[in-house]
Amino acid sequence: MKTKELLIKEVENSPDLILQEVWDFLQFLKAKYQQEQLEVSLLSESSLKKDWLQPEEDEVWQNL
Repeated sequence: MKTKELLIKEVENSPDLILQEVWDFLQFLKAKYQQEQLEVSLLSESSLKKDWLQPEEDEVWQNL
């Protein structure tokens, strides 16, 4: 059985009080994941900026 199916089965058999906590935790995890992705993007940008801002880069991409 897949994880999603197992979760659905547990949700169907759980009281509302627990489901509220599960909902809150899921929202927390999603926000944390989005924050981590943003941080990785920002770190990548600063390390790649030196290459992106070269005249040679502009030349390569000018016809697109």
